[in-house]
Order: sequence, then structure tokens, then C-alpha cells
Amino acid sequence: MGKEEKKARHSTSPNTQSQTGKAPGGEKSAGSTQESAMKKKQKKAKGDPKTGQEEESHTCCGCRFPLLFALLQLALGTSVTVLGFLMAGISSSLLVRDTPYWAGIIVCVVALVGFVMLCISYQPDEKTCVQFTVKLLYFLLSALALVACVLAVAFAAHHYLQLTKFTCDTTPESCQCKLDAADPLGRTFVYRDAADCGSLSSALGLYLLLQMALNLAAALVCLLTCFVVWKHRYQVFYVGVRFQPLTAAQGHGQQV
Repeated sequence: MGKEEKKARHSTSPNTQSQTGKAPGGEKSAGSTQESAMKKKQKKAKGDPKTGQEEESHTCCGCRFPLLFALLQLALGTSVTVLGFLMAGISSSLLVRDTPYWAGIIVCVVALVGFVMLCISYQPDEKTCVQFTVKLLYFLLSALALVACVLAVAFAAHHYLQLTKFTCDTTPESCQCKLDAADPLGRTFVYRDAADCGSLSSALGLYLLLQMALNLAAALVCLLTCFVVWKHRYQVFYVGVRFQPLTAAQGHGQQV
């Protein structure tokens, strides 16, 4: 009996030692898993800086990039187009440059391309050919719309300055205006389908001022759009070439 009790004690003692030896290891493994879980939570809470930069790069004012600019371009382009056709209805003799509905149509087309960009899923660094093509087209059309709006502002301003200096005479079917009434060889500007020169000059002057304001606003929006697209395409390069100061150890190593 004594021998059997001794054997049982010897057999149980290694098991207890093994259990006591495994306990710290189990605690360590549990602690390591908890630490890794905590680190993952902290990373998720802080967020990856690369993904944060990507999210910020294609968002503007809390919305996806082209949405705000496309809405502004659509509103301004529609206003310019409608106002241009209204100006064309005043007199059939007005030139195309004096009724800049063409500038509004170009801005509306740019806005539609911006809405197409919203339908394309975002890929960082232009990993898709479709996204790169649409973005390049949006940039080029915005630049074209910028030039068209600036030309429309210039033509409207020139016509408005001439209108303030006109001396007009009403005829049965038109309104004839001259810059210098005393000059018999001076150029005569004829506005057909105008019953009254006074109402024509006042309405046309108001339309020209509105065209200058709307086209100037559209030009600024298109310029800002080009700037944002250009910065989003090349801002990674500028971030990469920033100056990084040396640490004390690196500076000491270079001096040695």
C-alpha cells in the first residue's frame, strides 16, 4: 500500500507541475492576444494616415469631390444659357458674341462630365483607365469653359461700354444708334425688331450686366475646379519632397 501511494504521488506531481508551468504561458498568450486586439482597436480609432489622405483627397466640404463644383457649374451654365436666348429674343440683329449662350452650354457639358465622375467608384492614384480618362476630360473641359466664360465677360463688357455712349434714333422697324452723332461717317448700329430705343437700351444693359456677373462666377468655379483636379493629381509629389530634418544621431554620424 505504501508503495502504491508513493507511485500515485509521483504520478500526480508531474501533472500538477505541468499545469502550473502551463498557466503562466496561457496567461502570456491571453495577454498577447488582448494587447494585439487593443492595438487593432487603436489603429482603427486613429485611422491609417494613407487611407485618411485618400479619403480627404477625393472629398470637398464633406461631399465627394465633383458634386459641389458640378452643381454650381450646372446652375450657372443653365442661367447663362437661358439669359443668352432671352437676349437673342430682344433683337434679331444681335451677334452671337453678344448673346453668350454658347458659354453656358459648354459649362453645362462640363457639369454633366462631373456627374459622370460621381458614378465611377473611387480608385486611389488613378488605378482605372476610365477614371483617369474622365478626370482628364473634366479638367480639359473646365479649362475650355474658363476661356469661354472669360471671352463672354469681355464681349459683354465691351458692348455695355458702347451702349452707354450710344445716341439712338427710333425708326418704324429698328433702333439705329451711333457712338458719335456729329460724325456722318461714323458706324451705325442697328437693332431690328425694337419698338422703343429707351426700353431696348435699358433691358439690354441689364442683361449685359447679368451676363458679366454670371460668366465671371462660372469662370471662377471652373478655375477652382482646375486647381483642385491639378492639386489632387500631383499633391503626392509635393508631399514626398518635403524637407525632413536629421536627427541628432544622424548628424553626429555625418560629422564623424
